[in-house]
Amino acid sequence: MMEVSEAVAAVLREASAFEPHAISLLDALGLVLAEDVRADADSPPFDKSLVDGFAVRLADCVASLPVIETVAAGQVPTRSLDRPAAIQIMTGAPLPVGAEAVVPVELTSEQIGASGGVHVSIPIKVASWKLDTNILRRGASTKLGDLVVAAGSELRPQELGALAECGLARVTARRRPRVAVLATGDELVPVEQAPGPGQIRNSNETMLCAQLLRACAEPVPLGIARDERAHLRERIDIGLQSDVLVLSGGVSMGEKDLVPSELAAAGVRQVFHKANVKPGKPIWFGVLDRRPNSRTLVFGLPGNPVSSLVCFELFVRPALRRMMGVSSAESVAVKARLTAPHTTKGERPTYQPARLEWQSDGPIVTAIPWVGSSDLRATVAANSMALFPVGDQTYEAGSVIEVIAW
Repeated sequence: MMEVSEAVAAVLREASAFEPHAISLLDALGLVLAEDVRADADSPPFDKSLVDGFAVRLADCVASLPVIETVAAGQVPTRSLDRPAAIQIMTGAPLPVGAEAVVPVELTSEQIGASGGVHVSIPIKVASWKLDTNILRRGASTKLGDLVVAAGSELRPQELGALAECGLARVTARRRPRVAVLATGDELVPVEQAPGPGQIRNSNETMLCAQLLRACAEPVPLGIARDERAHLRERIDIGLQSDVLVLSGGVSMGEKDLVPSELAAAGVRQVFHKANVKPGKPIWFGVLDRRPNSRTLVFGLPGNPVSSLVCFELFVRPALRRMMGVSSAESVAVKARLTAPHTTKGERPTYQPARLEWQSDGPIVTAIPWVGSSDLRATVAANSMALFPVGDQTYEAGSVIEVIAW
């Protein structure tokens, strides 16, 4: 039986990054950029106003100034400030030549001059302002050729926006893993069906598909496989056409736990079976090598829902991250202080549903009461899992433990 760290290392040895390919910008959300992207122009591409107001030269701000032009965003000034005057300007509009500051409109007042033209009164204090007040000069954010997004970056909305600013409609990234999800067990019925005696709804499929979506993978739900070899084999064969096959249930030691033997019959090479973890001890992992550089990773997760949830986060998610090219694929634990005393017992490290929060003096964590690996309701109040090592121990409030966020 492997320790969790050994099992994760074994998974990552078998997982490899996909080859990069071109993908549309919006479809790349959550993926990993495969090549550096540099700016194709300065940003901003011109000197621009940060406020609605009046562009001026500072030395001129001692009296009422004639307004010689109005410039809206998207327009280009036709006049320059080469004499005492002001140009009305909108936020984001290009500045006229000679502008040294923009006076917000709320600090000014307008009136009609003796000749009928519009004049603006500007507070005398503006003359002492610093150069470029309320102005963003060309290239202040990014200059032509600057690195905008580095290879290996996970593409969040802000990275996609920066890439769009560089004129990219498509980027080079590693694709999403296609992951088949197969729930097993005669006791399962579809979620829309009322369970009969001895039956339960197939909640694991929905939960695992949601975890896959959150991990930026493409879920392929395969429904329910019955505890009958021919039907299970048929479903497994379909699932093995995907990059990853995730099964829930059927991996323990019972008479109806047929998954390991049927995977072996399908040519899947077992890497490990069982890990020193609670919940999730029966976790199974193997690989189908179809041809050079083409393989399917197979995870047999325990059927109890909290076990499936925990094992996905510990073992499946790191594999998906490695396949998408994330440099640090392993789940990262943070140190957090317990908010209340907690007593743990057992012969295996326990990953208990928990609530992780950040305060001004650091993260805190609250262990969520639960009644075991079938208690999915307890996870609804959780956003993480708290690690309690092997052994009977009481942790006082304020004790520092490791926590993995979901």
